Amino acid sequence: MALLEINNLYVSYGAIRALHGVSFHVERGEIVTLIGANGAGKSTTLRAISGLLSTDSGSIIYDGIDITRKAASDIVRLGIVQVPEGRRIFAPLTVRENLEMGAFTRKDKAEIEASMQHVFELFPRLKERLEQTGGTLSGGEQQMLAVARALMAKPKLLLMDEPSMGLAPILVEEIFDIIREINRNGVTVLLVEQNAHMALSVAHRGYVLETGAIELEGSAQELAQNPRVREAYLGGG
Repeated sequence: MALLEINNLYVSYGAIRALHGVSFHVERGEIVTLIGANGAGKSTTLRAISGLLSTDSGSIIYDGIDITRKAASDIVRLGIVQVPEGRRIFAPLTVRENLEMGAFTRKDKAEIEASMQHVFELFPRLKERLEQTGGTLSGGEQQMLAVARALMAKPKLLLMDEPSMGLAPILVEEIFDIIREINRNGVTVLLVEQNAHMALSVAHRGYVLETGAIELEGSAQELAQNPRVREAYLGGG
């Protein structure tokens, strides 16, 4: 059984339909990427899985449980955590407080402290900035904090929405190295990313979304070599 199964999902914003019968699955231990142009429905898909958007029809099955109508807070408790587009860190709070907010569903203080130490191994810079407020961090550091905050919830499935957006190329490499490391540590990742080249370099499989529907799917290697994908998302040829 797949860890996540999306079946015939329809989602609208008022009169505008954003998703038209989207179906895909994510197996345990995979990195799966959704690629597509702006407005294709990638972020909408993640928000629906997270319980932040209600669905018109279709189902979202996670670890054998139908979560289609569950509250976002219950979905986090089940192990699905999202790193939102635009980071959305708590700017007035310190790095430490942001990380503690990520662990709001957890009670065991010793385990929370162990998670914090693990996060510092992945992101040494955050340890150096522990008492700085989130708003004073650089863009790259804020993205690291957004990922670290999500990890504090101990996710089984991490949803990542445009983690490379607005970052310098060297930081993009760093973030994608960290995504690989998170996955090696046993976390399944569903990645939405405009930088299709980087997304396909880390993913096991991928799906191409166009105007709210899945048009192509395959292994990351197959998609990277597909002429349509190369033309539309990888700079041609």
